[in-house]
Amino acid sequence: MEKKTTLHPIPPVFDENSRILILGSFPSVKSRETGFFYGHPQNRFWKVLARVFDDNVPEDIPEKRDFLLRHQVAVWDVIASCDIRGSSDASITNVVVNDLSVILNKADIKAIYVNGTKAYKLYMRYMARQTDVSCTKLPSTSPANAAWGLERLYDSWKVIREK
Repeated sequence: MEKKTTLHPIPPVFDENSRILILGSFPSVKSRETGFFYGHPQNRFWKVLARVFDDNVPEDIPEKRDFLLRHQVAVWDVIASCDIRGSSDASITNVVVNDLSVILNKADIKAIYVNGTKAYKLYMRYMARQTDVSCTKLPSTSPANAAWGLERLYDSWKVIREK
């Protein structure tokens, strides 16, 4: 599979009440196809967040958007465009980052969490100096992170409930 330059097709989800920002690296092929974050059915993101907030797992895009806003969670990705092969974070090169001021100037974000190591490394390299908000790396909810079961992911992700 050939690497190709890909633009991030999904706008950030947030409103003026958002207090938590969760950043991924870049949408998977499935997320790009569905037009929303964490669109791959095997990604545990929605199951983990539903448990963290003691809520039902949202099923469709309107439910997912409502879920995030109801729980004051903003979601976006570090990367605005990159060269990528399929959904492989390991293949990412030629990174252009998103401008977080789009969210940070409109919402009173108290904490930033990054979903996985690649997102964290990119955040620290390109964005950490632009923000005045602490950043915490959380284990990836991707199915590629098979070493982390749902229970273990929940135990790590429940920290977001404290903000």
